Amino acid sequence: MSGTAHPHAPSRRGPLTALLAANTVSIAGSSLTLIGVPWFVLQTTGSAARAGVVAFCATLPIVVAALAGGPVIDRIGRRRVSVLSDLVCGASVGAIPLLHHAGLLEFWTLCALMAVGGLVHTPGLTARGVLLPNLALHAGTTVTRAASLYDGVSRGARMLGAALAGVLIAVLGAESVLLLDAGTFLVSAALVAFGVRGVPAAEPRRVAGAVSLASYRAELREGWAFLVRSRLLLGVTVMVMVTNGLDQAWSAVLLPVHARQELGGAAQLGLLVALFGGAALLGALLYGAVGERFPRRAVFAAAFLVSGPTRWAVAAATDTVTPLAVTMALAGLGAGMLNPILTTMVFERVPEELRSRVAGVSTAGCELAMPLGGLAAGLLVEGAGVTGALLAFGAAYLLATLSPLVFPSWRTMGPEYAVVAAEPVSSSGPSRPSPAPSGRTPHPTGS
Repeated sequence: MSGTAHPHAPSRRGPLTALLAANTVSIAGSSLTLIGVPWFVLQTTGSAARAGVVAFCATLPIVVAALAGGPVIDRIGRRRVSVLSDLVCGASVGAIPLLHHAGLLEFWTLCALMAVGGLVHTPGLTARGVLLPNLALHAGTTVTRAASLYDGVSRGARMLGAALAGVLIAVLGAESVLLLDAGTFLVSAALVAFGVRGVPAAEPRRVAGAVSLASYRAELREGWAFLVRSRLLLGVTVMVMVTNGLDQAWSAVLLPVHARQELGGAAQLGLLVALFGGAALLGALLYGAVGERFPRRAVFAAAFLVSGPTRWAVAAATDTVTPLAVTMALAGLGAGMLNPILTTMVFERVPEELRSRVAGVSTAGCELAMPLGGLAAGLLVEGAGVTGALLAFGAAYLLATLSPLVFPSWRTMGPEYAVVAAEPVSSSGPSRPSPAPSGRTPHPTGS
C-alpha cells in the first residue's frame, strides 16, 4: 500500500498534526510513569517482587482491553475512545501521589489504580494508531512516511519523558513525576478532542442491525479470523508477544533494579532510557527517509538483533553507566526502524473497515506475555539476583529474534505482497478498499 493521496484532493494536515502532537504528549507522560512507578514502588517497599506484582496488575488488563476493544472502538468512535482513554488514565495516575500524600495509599490500591490505567490505555492507543493511514492520506503523504514520523515523534517523546523523569525523581521525588504524567494525559485528550474533527474514519461507525452480544462476538471473530489466515502476520504476533513480555521485564523491573543497585540511581536510569529513545527517534526518521530502498526482511531482522539481546548482555556484564549507555544508543537506533516496517505492513494488508477489530485481536496477542514478564522478572531477581535474571531473559530474547532468519513465511514481508490498494481521498473522506486475505502486524514495545 503506497498510501499516495488522490492528486486532486485538498491536503488537510491539521488532524494528522493534532494526532502526532497528542501522541507525543501522551507518550512523554507514559515515560514518566514507566520510570516513576517502579521507582516509587522500590522507594516505598524496597521489593523487586512487589515491583513485578505492580507491573503484572498494570499489564494484565491490557490484554483484555485489546482483545475486546476493537468492536467497541468502531461503535463509540476512534476520536471519542482516544479522549476517554486519556481522561481515565490521567485520573488513575494522578490518584496515586494524592492518596500517598494523604496516607491512604495501600499496596492493593496502587495495584488497582494501575490496573484501571492499563485497562483503558490500550484502546486509546489503538484508536489513534488505526487512524494514521486515513490522516496521512488527508495530509497528502504516504503511509510509510507518516508511520515513520508517528514512531519518530513517539520515540522522541519517550526520550524527553525519560530524561525529565530521572531529573524530577532525583530533585522532587516520584510523586511529582506521577502528577505531571496525569497532566499530560489531559493535554492529549484536548488535542484529539478538538484537533481531529471532520474525519469520517474518526467518528462512530454505523452498524446494521441492533447491538447485541452475538453481533459483538461475530465482529470479534472476524478480526481473529482475519489475523490467523496469514502465517507471516501470525508469526510476527507470536514473536512480538515474546519480546514484549521480555521488554516489560526489562523496563518495569530489571533496569530499574540494576540502576538502583549498581548504576547510581534514578538520574542514570533516566539517562539510559532517554538515550534509547533519542537513538530510536533517529532510527525511525532514518528509515522513513531511505528505508524503503532496502529489503524489509533484512532490515527488520538486523534491527531486532541489535535492539534486543545486546543490552541484556552488557547490563549483566557491567556495573558502570558508560558501556550500557553506548549499547542503549545502538539498540535504540535499531528499535526505531521496527515500528515503521510493521505499521506499513499492517496498512498494506488490512482494509480500513476491519482495522480496529484486527488491531484489537493482534494487540491482545502481542501483549499476552507482558503481565508475566514483569512478574517473572521480580521473582527471578529475588531468587537468582539481577545478573542471573538479565542473562536468562537475554538468552530468551536472542532466540525470539532469530525467527525472521529461520522461518520461510518471513520472506513475504516485502511490499510486493501487499493486498490492500491505496485509499483515494475525496470530499467525503477515504473510500474503503476491498477485503484482503491477510492479517495485521502488531507493534513491538521497543522499550
